[in-house]
Amino acid sequence: MLSYPATIPLSSRTLHNLADRIRRHRSQHRSRWRRLNPGRQALLALAHLRNGDTYTRLAAGFDVGVATAWRYVQEVITLLAATAGDLTTAMARIRQLPYVILDGTLIPIDRVADQRPYYSGKHRRHGVNVQVIADAAGRLMWASPAVPGAAHDLTAARTHGIIDALTGAGVMAFADKGYQGAGGTVRTPFKRHRHRPKLSRRQKAVNKTHAKIRACGERAIATLKTWKILTKLRCCPRRATAIVQAILALHRVESSRYTG
Repeated sequence: MLSYPATIPLSSRTLHNLADRIRRHRSQHRSRWRRLNPGRQALLALAHLRNGDTYTRLAAGFDVGVATAWRYVQEVITLLAATAGDLTTAMARIRQLPYVILDGTLIPIDRVADQRPYYSGKHRRHGVNVQVIADAAGRLMWASPAVPGAAHDLTAARTHGIIDALTGAGVMAFADKGYQGAGGTVRTPFKRHRHRPKLSRRQKAVNKTHAKIRACGERAIATLKTWKILTKLRCCPRRATAIVQAILALHRVESSRYTG
C-alpha cells in the first residue's frame, strides 16, 4: 500500500485543545494503555471529521486496526458532542446580536432501509435536515440536531423551538420563503400567490434587500460543510446529530483564535 503526507486545514490550537480533553477523559475513567496517545487520537479524529478520511485509510495511516480507528473516532465524537451546548446556551450569545440569519441545509446520507422519512423532495436525495443560525457577517452561531430530510425547514425550526426562542429574545431573523408563516420575529420575502400574482415595485425592492442580507447566511452553511465528513454521511442517520454537535464544538475552538 502506498502512503503520502497529508495536511488538515486546522490550527494546532484545535489539536491541542482536543488532545487535552481526551487526556482528561482518560484520566477520569482511569483508562488503560492505548495504541495511540491523546495527541495521536485527536489527530486521527480530526482527519476523519475535517478531511473525511475513511476508517480504512485512518487505520493504515496510524498503524491501528479498522475497528480501533472506528472506536477512537466515536469516542471523540461523543466527548465533543457533550460539550457543544444546546439552543438555550447559544441564545446567550444570539440575544446580543441585532439580527440573525436562519436557514436549513441537507446533509446527504447513504440510502437506508426506511428511506421515505429521509428523502427530501426539494433536493431529490436522501439526507438529514440541519437548521443553521448565522450572525450578520455570516459567522456560524449554532446548528440544530438533525431531523429526517423529508421534514420541511419551517417544521424543523418549530420542532427545535428556534422560532419561539428568537421571538422570546426579541431577535429578528431573516429567512427564505420556506419559512413563510413562521410568525414571531422571523422575516421572510414577499411571495407571489393566487391573490397576489404580481409584486409591487416596493415589494420587489424589499425582496432584493432581504436577499442581500440573507446571502451572508450561506457562509455559515459553507463553514459547516468545510468539514468533509458532512459531504455524505455513511453511518446510521441517528449519528448525524452527534457528528454535527462535535463539529460545532470544534468550530468554536477554531474560530476563537480570531476573537481572542
